Amino acid sequence: MARKAAGRPEQEMLSLWKREQARLKALVVDRDTEAWQRDPAFSGLQRVGGVDVSFVKDDSVSACASLVVLSYPELEVVYEDCRMVSLTAPYMSGYLAFREVPFLVDAVRRLQEKDPGLVPQVLFVDGNGVLHHRGFGVACHLGVLTGLPCIGVAKKLLQVDGLENSAVHKEKIRRLRAGGDSFPLMGGSGTVLGMALKSHDHSTKPLYVSVGHRMSLEAAVRLTHGCCKFRIPEPVRQADIRSRDYIRRTLAVQGAPAPLSGKVQRPKACPKGAAEEPA
Repeated sequence: MARKAAGRPEQEMLSLWKREQARLKALVVDRDTEAWQRDPAFSGLQRVGGVDVSFVKDDSVSACASLVVLSYPELEVVYEDCRMVSLTAPYMSGYLAFREVPFLVDAVRRLQEKDPGLVPQVLFVDGNGVLHHRGFGVACHLGVLTGLPCIGVAKKLLQVDGLENSAVHKEKIRRLRAGGDSFPLMGGSGTVLGMALKSHDHSTKPLYVSVGHRMSLEAAVRLTHGCCKFRIPEPVRQADIRSRDYIRRTLAVQGAPAPLSGKVQRPKACPKGAAEEPA
């Protein structure tokens, strides 16, 4: 997908990516499809997954793609897969999935082949779902390609469909008092694109939760809150921590300096920062 398109002229590649997004978007399911999703206590949910792509410092090509699976509700890591990859597709705002998702899909498929009993029942993605320029962010893309329920969890507001990080928005954030409090993100079209969630009692910044695939927004928000020991959902937090550690160990074995890994700097139109410290 992304790897095959990397050599095409930019406009042709963007046209191809836009058509592919539209095709896959038609397959998104934005409702609960599993019994555990409709249960107030998520009875039947035993495994939650998180994915992450971390970069070698000052290198936007060499990266570590990671998948972790945690037990639920204990939130203890029971599986991890970290691998160094080379990202050949360029970063373009709104098309992040074509750069990173193929490697995350590979990680899910390896687990399906190696130990099907550990495949997560839901995946948390550090990014947006339907809260996206064309309603099809990285969480939707990964969900459709893997067939797994997915939740998009972003740390910054993607300003689309009239959504703005305005004084009104900031005032709504200040009114979030306790972990679990939230408010809807309604775009100018009148569509609720996601929820701003205070994920932890001591967090001062919200998370922006949106539907990825095969899960309702209401269930996605409740589960996100239930998976937060700190500000960031534990599956995403562990995927980030372990991918960074893998980069350090890999560079050390190669005899190279081992700088801290980091997220590639992207335009503010589609921000994706480093994992947060505990609240």
